[in-house]
Amino acid sequence: MKAIRRFTVRTVLPEPLQALGELALNLRWSWHPETRELFRSVDPEVWEAVGCDPVRLLGAVSGQRLATLAGDRRFLRRLHDAEEDLRDYLTGPRWYQQQRGRELPAAIAYFSPEFGITAALPQYSGGLGILAGDHLKAASDLGVPIIGVGLLYRHGYFRQSLSRDGWQQERYPLLDPNELAVSLLREPDGSPSVVALALPGGRALHAQIWKAQVGRVPLLMLDSDIEENDARARDVTDRLYGGGSEHRLLQEMLLGIGGVRAVRTFCRLAGHAEPEVFHTNEGHAGFLGLERIRELTRPEDEGGAGLDFDAALEAVRAGTLFTTHTPVPAGIDRFERQLVQRHFATGGGGVSGATEGLPGVPVDRVLALGAESWPGGDPSLFNMAAMGLRLAQRANGVSELHGQVSRGMFNGLWPGFDAAEVPITSITNGVHAPTWIDPEVVRLAAREIGPERIDDAMVLGESRRWDGIDAIGDADIWELRRRLRAQLVTEARARLRASWRQRGTGDAELGWTGDVLDPDVLTIGFARRVPSYKRLTLMLRDQERLRSLLLHPTRPIQIVVAGKAHPADDGGKALIQKLVAFADDHAVRHRIVFLPDYDMDMAAKLYPGCDVWLNNPLRPLEACGTSGMKAALNGALNLSVLDGWWDEWFDGANGWAIPTADGEVDEDRRDEIESGALYDLIEYQVAPRFYERDASELPRRWIQMVRHTLVTLGPKVLAGRMVREYVERLYTPAAESRRALAVAGQGGEAFEGARELAEWKSRIRARWAQVRVEHVEAAGGADAPELGSTLTLRVQVHLDGLDPSDVDVQAVSGRVDDTDVISDISTVSLKPADRADVDGRWRYEGPLELSRTGPFGYTVRVLPSHRLLAAEAELGLVTVPAETTGFSDGVLR
Repeated sequence: MKAIRRFTVRTVLPEPLQALGELALNLRWSWHPETRELFRSVDPEVWEAVGCDPVRLLGAVSGQRLATLAGDRRFLRRLHDAEEDLRDYLTGPRWYQQQRGRELPAAIAYFSPEFGITAALPQYSGGLGILAGDHLKAASDLGVPIIGVGLLYRHGYFRQSLSRDGWQQERYPLLDPNELAVSLLREPDGSPSVVALALPGGRALHAQIWKAQVGRVPLLMLDSDIEENDARARDVTDRLYGGGSEHRLLQEMLLGIGGVRAVRTFCRLAGHAEPEVFHTNEGHAGFLGLERIRELTRPEDEGGAGLDFDAALEAVRAGTLFTTHTPVPAGIDRFERQLVQRHFATGGGGVSGATEGLPGVPVDRVLALGAESWPGGDPSLFNMAAMGLRLAQRANGVSELHGQVSRGMFNGLWPGFDAAEVPITSITNGVHAPTWIDPEVVRLAAREIGPERIDDAMVLGESRRWDGIDAIGDADIWELRRRLRAQLVTEARARLRASWRQRGTGDAELGWTGDVLDPDVLTIGFARRVPSYKRLTLMLRDQERLRSLLLHPTRPIQIVVAGKAHPADDGGKALIQKLVAFADDHAVRHRIVFLPDYDMDMAAKLYPGCDVWLNNPLRPLEACGTSGMKAALNGALNLSVLDGWWDEWFDGANGWAIPTADGEVDEDRRDEIESGALYDLIEYQVAPRFYERDASELPRRWIQMVRHTLVTLGPKVLAGRMVREYVERLYTPAAESRRALAVAGQGGEAFEGARELAEWKSRIRARWAQVRVEHVEAAGGADAPELGSTLTLRVQVHLDGLDPSDVDVQAVSGRVDDTDVISDISTVSLKPADRADVDGRWRYEGPLELSRTGPFGYTVRVLPSHRLLAAEAELGLVTVPAETTGFSDGVLR
């Protein structure tokens, strides 16, 4: 018989062991080896059986064992030390608290649809979630006051297995929050805190709030599976990235709108500082901006600021950061415009045209925020990334190359500007070293430079703290690499055997799995999601060539592969099936394996155990690709297309760059060229370097590459470096902008700056169509202009009643191509005359230095200008001459 209700009864710990409960509910244990070892010692067998999960451990260990530990003075001393260490970690000053000179944000709210903290809290699918988890953990280590906001999915993401013929199978195990390291947020009277959203048809969506403590950082997760909801509403948080369009829309409304309300509730109950900055990752949480506009448009006697929509929009934008994580339009959530309209136009709430759940937020303004208003955009769709960018004053991509791609992809939101001037910057992703570096690597480094210094090196991401790693001996490095490789081989054999049993094969037929892989063979790893652009099967392009590499008599390679395809992506599943079919071949199955159910636990063995990490996406479709960073931190060398982070940090001595046929439009031909280049690199460079031994049987040149990778890439690829960049370059400027707009005016009215900026933008937009550059002339140039000489530019501009303080008239110059397009531009602002002429035109004047040789050109342009703008392209408005003047065929010498 099946139970009609399932729940978990938690154990009652003896009084001396109460601290174990506190340690189990703070996820710092997931990256703190000493705490993990303490839990393991409670009962090693049970620890392994419950997947190294402290909460499940405490629920499964026997009462007799707990009673024994309660009287074990040695264990209690260790428990006391762990408790004190956690307390010091949570309360002591860290990097953030030691910063001086600028007023840092009081708090930051960080929204993501998924968070990969630990496999024991399976609320992630891939790179975005792992990055979000690493962001929170690094913020905790640095003392950055972040509040994470997500959803609690009762089925998480799917568990993967294979059918007999290698087709991906999915199952969604039910997660009981009482078995997870989370606690329910409660009101002072003990009742669960609940947020609610209005839905069409008079329905409502309620959600309770679970809190996971990630070191110093609270992570709030909304859960709709509660009795207040009808059956459809209860299923909103059923699974990650599941369901149809309306299901996804409701998830994103709950994440954005409900997430802001959850943050307000948490801050009220915990006394936590209110966030000054809201950081949204991708468009999934973009609706958070609408809720914050609603808050500000409420009357002051209801806790709002009494702003109109436009002023509230400016106040919200100032304190919002949008990070894009995809380099392709297909990766952006887009909904039918009518679907969004139906969910945001469900009544009036007493305000004409406003939504029932969001009074003060007219539905036509909501739709305009997500409109694809650029040439080629689809007017029937609502674009979540477009809304996210319009609601944020600051935006970034996640590597330098991805920032460049993003500026091109979203150029249509800033018409009139070249892609290079689109206000989307870059902060390259990083990974949380204490999570991803194998403890063996840490111990070896600590032996050389000391444990305190290695802790600082892993947290801060400063190159000077990695000095000394290069003194580790060759023999020590090589022995470490062999142990890690052997650890992976053991893990892979066990997982492969379990996979074959799931596929229906009996133990009597699986003796061969005990001999797959070899701890002394060059090991290549490939593990990631399986969309087509990541090209899982590029290695199979010439199967005979691959077989020859796997079975080489003196320089063999072996490959470990893992990855999940989206449940709805049959194309991705077909790629997995193709690779599994090759790996099942008796001739090569000891040299190549596919391991199902790729997750954080598998990754912890996979990254350290590989000698080479393979990455071969279609360039430039990899936004960053942090898996190679994790491998590098363990001494693996990257073999990758120059995409994502590798494009900026490959230096010729830390791995290999796979040549790409970027100009080839035939994808089949491109794959042919690039797979050939991959085979050649492995056969003629990678394998010979690995197997080249000296008299001591050490591959000295390989070891030097490993050492160079650790010393040079180590400090760059850290999440600590990434979070420090966010604080310094984006969070702090956003908080400063938000404060500037929130300051009260002389009459004591709050948000004077927001009102001023909104009124100014309205005035600029109303008049901009009549702003013209009417005349440009240059004086002082010789017939043959020379480097270093100067032109004097005089420009007449019609401002249609705008004041010169409202605009910036610029000379724009640089190198020109055959079509007179300017690149590598430099700008200089021209100065206005004292007054307009009799026709109302303003004269601007200034010098233009001829600062480079070769084909050179210039133009002038007029931009809106205001002290509260974050970027000169912010409004997307620019005026240029009808016909440019200047050199057309002159060559500077």
